[in-house]
Amino acid sequence: MSLLDKLTDALRVLPGVGPKSAQRMAYHLLQRNREGATQLADTLQRALRDITHCERCNTFSETDICDRCADSGRDASQLCIVEMPADLGVMESTQAYRGLYYVLMGRISPLDGIGPRELKFDRLLARATDGVVQEVILATNFTNEGEATAHYVGEMLRSRGLQVSRIARGVPVGGELEHTDLGTVAQAFVERRGV
Repeated sequence: MSLLDKLTDALRVLPGVGPKSAQRMAYHLLQRNREGATQLADTLQRALRDITHCERCNTFSETDICDRCADSGRDASQLCIVEMPADLGVMESTQAYRGLYYVLMGRISPLDGIGPRELKFDRLLARATDGVVQEVILATNFTNEGEATAHYVGEMLRSRGLQVSRIARGVPVGGELEHTDLGTVAQAFVERRGV
């Protein structure tokens, strides 16, 4: 296998990158942006060497405890559980939550061989039952796997006396009913609240 073929195969490890896209990227890096390719390679090497998981929330971090977990201004009595660091970023961008997080780095998916052991639920359990956390907010995605994960984690933590809640779902802000899918409208109706 040629070095060009190896580069193309290496680029295919990225999600959503098929053979043609990987080949175009390889050609572009070699022909038009060798400086960018060098920067990419150097940064990737440094990231693989220096980025690990925060000991408290499990997100990616360059330090043992990430800046968010080290922030004494956050409400340590609330713990929001999300699937991935990108989900944490979305929650943070709302500026509606000032508690702490735990990032699962996935979700229960039996078909993919991912269960509680692979997601290290023992670490989550230790974090949630540290004596400081009072409420756990489940913010997993509303997919079948996300729902199964939320149910499993919710039962596990409720049985240990923690208050567990789940983020709501429904019609998007500014959305119109006629343009919203029927499942979302039905769930919004089921989860309605008094005004």
